[in-house]
Amino acid sequence: MHDAYGVYPTHHDLEGYSGRGWGVSVREEIVHIERELMLIGRYKELAAAAAPCPEPRLERGSSYILLSRLEAEGPMSIGQLALAFSLDTSTVNRQTAVLLRDGLAERIPDPEGGMARKLRVTEEGLRRVAGEREHRLKGLASVLKDWTPEELAAFAEGLAHFNASIEH
Repeated sequence: MHDAYGVYPTHHDLEGYSGRGWGVSVREEIVHIERELMLIGRYKELAAAAAPCPEPRLERGSSYILLSRLEAEGPMSIGQLALAFSLDTSTVNRQTAVLLRDGLAERIPDPEGGMARKLRVTEEGLRRVAGEREHRLKGLASVLKDWTPEELAAFAEGLAHFNASIEH
């Protein structure tokens, strides 16, 4: 059974989740969350219109995510990145090949003497990720400009909890 639009499942379609002890209202909230997550991508379009990016944009969303992780954690191997993002190493290898090709990251020997080579963000990579981040922050600020500090804090806390659930 689907909603009036015939797209989103009703709680009856999520019966497989009942083993977790979820009631109908919780299942309906899960459907609501999925719908909102699908629509959240619209903010990127609003952000692009609200705040032109002075730097060349990063080619892929994965580039921004990988560079941000390397910036925060320091040099990491392909295996460490794959583990951090719960991805197959071949996927991370393809994604990091773009970073290497574009001079945004470089391979270095493991600073701790391990066998695996590590990836490190280059100065150009740091500059580009900072430009991308500033662009995204301006775009988010334009979308969230009418929110109260309390609403922003609650939203940030909910997203942090959601992302922690993804990584564990």
